[in-house]
Amino acid sequence: MTAGKLRASLNFQRRTVGSDGYGNEVVGDFATVFTDHAEIIPRMGSEAVMGARLQGLQPVTIKVRSHTATRALDAAWRAVDARSGEVYAITSPPVNTDQKNRYIEMLATIGTQAAA
Repeated sequence: MTAGKLRASLNFQRRTVGSDGYGNEVVGDFATVFTDHAEIIPRMGSEAVMGARLQGLQPVTIKVRSHTATRALDAAWRAVDARSGEVYAITSPPVNTDQKNRYIEMLATIGTQAAA
């Protein structure tokens, strides 16, 4: 793969953790940790029943260069398109698909994010 396919600019975000003043941890909003270029590959959609309603899910594969920050991603993170604001909830940890540690891929769904 060439770098020319990395057309999307994504802000990778993680929930902040703070203190409530009484020694307890409080989970806050998402905050951008780093920004990186990525290729977004649409996958076949599916339907799931959530809250007794049928809901369409659009999965995508996000492909990024492998480095220390991208290898730390997991399902607690999300990616937000820096241009359009589209939210991608990461649903699987990154996988080194080429076995050369150049690029990693992860599955995500558009617009959904699991509660913390």
